[in-house]
Parts: sequence; C-alpha cells; structure tokens
Amino acid sequence: MKDNSESLNYRMIQDSDISNADKLEKYSGIVNWGYLEKHFQNGTLIYVDESLDIKEVGQSISEDNKDQVSSWLSSGDILKPGTQHAEHWKRSETVFRALIVTPFVLIQENKSQEQD
Repeated sequence: MKDNSESLNYRMIQDSDISNADKLEKYSGIVNWGYLEKHFQNGTLIYVDESLDIKEVGQSISEDNKDQVSSWLSSGDILKPGTQHAEHWKRSETVFRALIVTPFVLIQENKSQEQD
C-alpha cells in the first residue's frame, strides 16, 4: 500500500489565494491508518459517516457553522474515534479519504480502496 503522507498539506485555512472549494480539494487525499495514527493520538481525528459528504463537513467546520456541526455530533454522523476504532482500523488495514481542516483531520473510509 502506498503511503501518501506527503500528499496532504497542513496549511488548509491559511492559503488565502484560493477558494474554499479548491482548498478542500487540495487538502484531501487517500491515506492508510499508519498515516492517521499520530492524529488519533493527538486527538485531532474526526470520523465522518459515509452518509455525509466529507467536503461538506469540512466546509462547515472551516466556516465555523456551529449549528450544523453540533447536529452531526449529536446524531453521531461525525465523531472522535475511540481506541476500539483505532485497533480495528489498524488490524483491517483500512484505507481512508482524509481531509485536513486545521487543526483537524477528517476521515471517511474509502470503500473503493483506490489510491489517488
């Protein structure tokens, strides 16, 4: 499995020369659990349910849309993963679509298992 840790850039919100939609595209990629584990340990990882568009969630977070984000948190559509999630993903070698919205890394399982 290819490690794309260099493919994600951490300057998401600070780039003012491009639109938010372009930022969301630029700061997303396909990564494995090995890349995400440090973010899990730092408490900056947010899991996004497959029923949601990860870019829409990223947009709401970047725009500080508290009502929408609170709604997703309350429903469990987004959550901070726990140790059991991490252990499962490590064992199963799950591949994720990740999106950086500083200081968070949003993740969603990549069902197609394709590497960008």
